[in-house]
Amino acid sequence: MSSLFPALSDESSERVALRFGERSLTYGGLAAAAGALGERIRGADRVAVWATPALETAVAVVAALEAGVAAVPLNPKSGATELEHILSDSKPALVLTAPGDRPPSLVSDLRRVDVEVTGAGVCAPASPVPGEDPALVVYTSGTTGPPKGAVIPRRAIATTLDALADAWQWTGDDVLVHGLPLFHVHGLVLGILGPLRRGGSVRHLGRFSTEGVTRELGAGATMLFGVPTMYHRIAQALPEETELAQALGRARLLVSGSAALPVHDHERITAATGQRVIERYGMTETLMNTSVRADGEPRAGTVGVPLPGVELRLVEEDGTPVASYDGETVGEIQVRGPNLFTGYLNRPDATEAAFTADGWFRTGDMAVRESDGYVRIVGRKATDLIKSGGYKIGAGEIENALLEHPGVREAAVTGEPDADLGERIVAWVVPEDAESPPSATELADHVAARLAPHKRPRVVHYLGALPRNDMGKIMKRALNRD
Repeated sequence: MSSLFPALSDESSERVALRFGERSLTYGGLAAAAGALGERIRGADRVAVWATPALETAVAVVAALEAGVAAVPLNPKSGATELEHILSDSKPALVLTAPGDRPPSLVSDLRRVDVEVTGAGVCAPASPVPGEDPALVVYTSGTTGPPKGAVIPRRAIATTLDALADAWQWTGDDVLVHGLPLFHVHGLVLGILGPLRRGGSVRHLGRFSTEGVTRELGAGATMLFGVPTMYHRIAQALPEETELAQALGRARLLVSGSAALPVHDHERITAATGQRVIERYGMTETLMNTSVRADGEPRAGTVGVPLPGVELRLVEEDGTPVASYDGETVGEIQVRGPNLFTGYLNRPDATEAAFTADGWFRTGDMAVRESDGYVRIVGRKATDLIKSGGYKIGAGEIENALLEHPGVREAAVTGEPDADLGERIVAWVVPEDAESPPSATELADHVAARLAPHKRPRVVHYLGALPRNDMGKIMKRALNRD
């Protein structure tokens, strides 16, 4: 397989590839730095990367990929138990870090190689690297046990990024802005490797802020990637920050992912900027599966249509395909295609359980699908599918309805056992005014009027904040333990 980053072959290129704050690297500089580092690690099976939001992380991952070495991104915020598990499971030969980083002793015990962002070298593999060879080992969140290492092959990265280029009309002229962490698929694969594969540029904010978004989009950036928490902050800031609205209005593409963006935030951003945020759907194990296309209809609340090369179907609980796509029937998403991982590291049992006999990956995500192919996620099978009174109900649509109430700032919905209904719907609400929250009856009536009576919450809990992970996803298992 040829290089994942053809633009690195021009070692004299002065086009800026990466910028983190005031620090930047041209394609020529990146080729030299990654080439020099690649020579130091070539031949290793796997290397860990202390994945801070810094230039060194991007150089380290590019060097590993170009040298044909699998990279294991480490979340700098991981606790000792999680880090110990990941390191003992993946057994990296060494760890790549920025010179000034001071990772914990668990990581420091590995042979350390400091990443220099200057250097002289040729950024090219000694020989073509097979597409099935591991590129990354990315660990899942571990919500149902210790994190599992998803082995992502080179062909999955290439096919996903090329499919997104088709869907988003993504070219080397685009300049991407984001402030996402670099230890997962969204921030690293899409946010760093995506622009580099196209020969474009990325400007990383270091830490997300609406001021940073305004500055970079105002200075010629064309695309913004974010998670719902970021877009929610943008929506809240727009009434006061007119320059932010103007900057967003000039962007070519605004993309949200990693969790569902509430319809209310879609509407507020569109009203203020004239722009529509598009959503896509992916997982660590599958990279990207679907997206609203840049030239398609941007339907708020949907994640678009399957990407080129991706097969997608919905199945019933017994595994049979959903009979018809009517926009109402809920089924589990299964996908098949070149975007999939090859398996979980050291876990053949988990790998086998994740796939059907004919090669479909069981995502665990529940959705409905329109007759024209548009997909709308309604939640996770384990935490967001509520079976109440004989109905299968997705938590996501109730959450969106709750967020349309002016007295609700944040909302999450779960189910809990009920002797009569099987499960009853429970709402967890962060009110706009903690001193005068909307009543449970008012919220139930609000939902029933927008959706259906059987979808109204039977119990409402009021919180000061919802528990979220680093990606802004609501940690519903934490809610149910409270």
